[in-house]
Amino acid sequence: MGGKWKALILWELSQGPLRFGELKRSVPGISERMLILQLREMQTTGLVAREVYHQVPPKVEYSLTDFGHSLISVLIPLGKWGEEHMEHIEATTSA
Repeated sequence: MGGKWKALILWELSQGPLRFGELKRSVPGISERMLILQLREMQTTGLVAREVYHQVPPKVEYSLTDFGHSLISVLIPLGKWGEEHMEHIEATTSA
């Protein structure tokens, strides 16, 4: 679960299934390559499911598995802590 992107991707997917392009737009600053790598890693660990719809044009959706949803419950308090301490965090990272 390391890295700066996984928590952001998981958070976005906690709102519901997203297509690749939707996910890329909702995680500002992530490159297409990095998003692909992160999604593959999270699929391998069982956090994210990838569903391919065989239609024209092709459609792929990513969603959280039950295992992924269990991790969200841990991320919520961490996110609240970050919001409460945002001033301090921004002051120390911009210095």
